[in-house]
Amino acid sequence: MNRAHEHSHHEISTTNRAFMLGVLLNLVFVVVEVVFGLWSDSLALLTDAGHNFSDVLALLLAWGAAWLAARKPTSRHTYGYSRGTILASLMSALMLLVAVGVIVWEAIHRLKNPSPVAGVTMMWVAGLGVLINTGTALLFMRGSSHDLNIRGAFLHMAADAVVSLGVVIAGGLILWTGKLWIDPVISLVIAAVIFLSTWGLLRDSLNLAFDAVPTHIEADAVEEFLQALPGVSAVHDLHIWAMSTSDTALTAHLIMPSGSTDEFLEKISRQLVERFRIGHSTIQIETAEFGIDHHYQCQDLR
Repeated sequence: MNRAHEHSHHEISTTNRAFMLGVLLNLVFVVVEVVFGLWSDSLALLTDAGHNFSDVLALLLAWGAAWLAARKPTSRHTYGYSRGTILASLMSALMLLVAVGVIVWEAIHRLKNPSPVAGVTMMWVAGLGVLINTGTALLFMRGSSHDLNIRGAFLHMAADAVVSLGVVIAGGLILWTGKLWIDPVISLVIAAVIFLSTWGLLRDSLNLAFDAVPTHIEADAVEEFLQALPGVSAVHDLHIWAMSTSDTALTAHLIMPSGSTDEFLEKISRQLVERFRIGHSTIQIETAEFGIDHHYQCQDLR
């Protein structure tokens, strides 16, 4: 087994451990929040419990997608199953938006009909949440810079840490002022935090689902790079899209009147990886421009 394969297997193993630990920690915390939320009649705790449970589902989705992405391609799925990471990110974002709607609805109801809450209980339980969510977020911080699926998990946990800190503050303010409206207001703040943290994930996931160029790549810069290669007179039919939340593909036609060599193509592929993080490239070399449209379409044969 070569070093690249060893590194890949090590990353998969590390990711699996992070997901497993994150799911277990957050499940335990959800149970704790539900128990103490019902006991103290705290909407903020129950709200946070519901949100944390949606995060458990999001972690499971992301974990399942990462597992599918590691499977080998088949004759039917020649690209493998890595696109599942994009779908998981999209589903996770949509789940969070639904959760935001539920939180806002319940908070407005509680504003109209305030109920007493146990501020000390809120503070202790939410304080535990700060520790658990921060620790879980740190598990995904390293991979969040280059994988939208992992970044989604990281953002969920980081946002939850902030949310739990907000609940601690709410408990302290209720103890200090005795104002019951603080609890639902904090719930509305929680909803706003969730929405803001989800919006970017939803936007990026939708873009990748519609085969947009990944945000870390400038299509014009790639075209300029290809156009500047020795012997290239023109570039056309350039397409860049995400195969998954971490893998990018490219196809392009290069007009080279003098032709090319295998060494030239190998050099292009290596530079696309190093300069743009495009790991799957297919280059077609043409010695002259065709006088026809290259965007062929399948038509019914009758």
